[in-house]
Amino acid sequence: MTLSQSALDALWDFGDAAGSEARLRAAAEAETDAAARAELATQVARALGLQERFDEADAVLSTTPVASPEASVRIALERGRLRNSAGDTAAAIPLFELAAEAAASADLTFLRVDALHMLAIADPDHGGEWTARALDALDGTTDARTLRWAVSLHNNAGWTHLDAGRIDDAIAEFERARDAATRWGTPQQVRWADEALAEARDAL
Repeated sequence: MTLSQSALDALWDFGDAAGSEARLRAAAEAETDAAARAELATQVARALGLQERFDEADAVLSTTPVASPEASVRIALERGRLRNSAGDTAAAIPLFELAAEAAASADLTFLRVDALHMLAIADPDHGGEWTARALDALDGTTDARTLRWAVSLHNNAGWTHLDAGRIDDAIAEFERARDAATRWGTPQQVRWADEALAEARDAL
């Protein structure tokens, strides 16, 4: 059984990694389906990584069975996130590439875009290319939760342009981020998009 992203969203609070870890562990212990339990385990590892408990997170991933294509992609993706968070981008990038390729092969658009978005962060010299590939991957999808990725992708591109002094390009990306947030995002994402736009326009 594949876990829906909405089910995972309900367990996550990225402002409270320890609380998320506890909820995810409880959900994994209660889950009887091996594939779903494996996916939940990868998220336990992610929550540990956010607490900088990298060795514990790696240990969880090392014992997580490849019970489905989703679990396989998530294991590579979370291994990459751990290394990126630890500052080892050279080790993170191949893992994100592996996750993106495996997700594409299994037609897992949400996870493919997640991996490509992480590549844009870990490999900023080619960030524009990775972001473009992620946006291309969204073409044709009708799932609103997957389309929400457009908010983060345009927002990250906007900050890259702003940091480089390309203010007009930054404003254009932040406007795209706000449009995506209005269509598919959360109220918080709309507020963040408004704040980013205001900062970019002030920079003019």
